[in-house]
Amino acid sequence: MGLGRVAWLALLVGLAAAAVTVGASEGDADPLYRTCVEECEKTGLLRETSVRLCQVPTDDHPADKSWYAHEPLYLQWKEWNCKSECRYHCMMERESEREQLGLGSVKYHGKWPLKRSSVFQEPISAALSALSLLVQFNGWLSFFLLLSYKLPIRPETHITYYEYTGLWHIYGLLSMNAWFWSAIYHSCDTFWTEKLYYSSFAAFIGYSLILAILRTLNLKDEASRVMVAAPILAFTTTHILYLNFYELDKGKF
Repeated sequence: MGLGRVAWLALLVGLAAAAVTVGASEGDADPLYRTCVEECEKTGLLRETSVRLCQVPTDDHPADKSWYAHEPLYLQWKEWNCKSECRYHCMMERESEREQLGLGSVKYHGKWPLKRSSVFQEPISAALSALSLLVQFNGWLSFFLLLSYKLPIRPETHITYYEYTGLWHIYGLLSMNAWFWSAIYHSCDTFWTEKLYYSSFAAFIGYSLILAILRTLNLKDEASRVMVAAPILAFTTTHILYLNFYELDKGKF
């Protein structure tokens, strides 16, 4: 009986510990990383090196006023402040130490460590997203010119004989919107750009599935299209609401 109680107690302690750290990634749960961030925020220094945005102001503001209140508006929008700078530099320092020990990279606050370049947080991803946006715009523009100048139109309605014109226009706009927010998100990862990025791609993927089914089955009447689109639209909308108002679970995206 005594061993059984000890086992149950150990299980409860383990569950409690898991509940405390459930929202933490392996990197930000590291005690060395946490200590580094705390010291950096208190002193504004990291190994005797001043951290940008962590300097005590020398103006007429009270000395005990938060450093965040003195940041320019564009830095507040980018959510770059003393805390984020300390997290970034401590993350880079811990990753350098892990590399020297032969250990692999780990996530910090749910994200993989990526080195900044100037004002861009993920320059390569941002550049590729911008390139994808340009390609999508070129494709949509080519389709628009094809419809306007080369395909015959119905004399009574002045629209083309191609039944999927409107659907492809919506596809192009959703695609460009998704890649636009991808470029913004990888340039500046903030609370709002992250939500817009994942929501835009969720909408784009959901609509792509609808269009793929309609085009594959060659559905042209409105009733059949509504029957196919309605459940997928409902699921996609629910998923976007889930991402924005409940949990931004990237693993289930």
